[in-house]
Amino acid sequence: MEIRRRLTAVLRQRCPRCLEGRVFIGFMTMRDACPVCGHVFEREPGYFVGAMYVSYAMAIPLYLAFVALLRPLLRGLSDIAMLAAGLPLVCLCAPLLFRYSRVVWMHFDWLFDPGT
Repeated sequence: MEIRRRLTAVLRQRCPRCLEGRVFIGFMTMRDACPVCGHVFEREPGYFVGAMYVSYAMAIPLYLAFVALLRPLLRGLSDIAMLAAGLPLVCLCAPLLFRYSRVVWMHFDWLFDPGT
């Protein structure tokens, strides 16, 4: 049951401590702390550097999936052109990747260090 609640909180972009408070205000603005439990999201300067790795790990499979889906539609293109065709699609997903990479990073960090 705990795993299901945690995954639901990640998908709904909720606080890693209470699993209820919203992490973002609007589309790109992140709260400083959880409005429900007061958990501070950015624990220290540079805290979200790890989220860049999460974002990369999410973007590469997404990019490869886009290229695989485009391949049958764009048969006449070279491999380089095919790879280039997938880039705008991934760039359009960047704001969503930004949000989810930060939320995933906070939950991952919370699982290993819940006390702070």
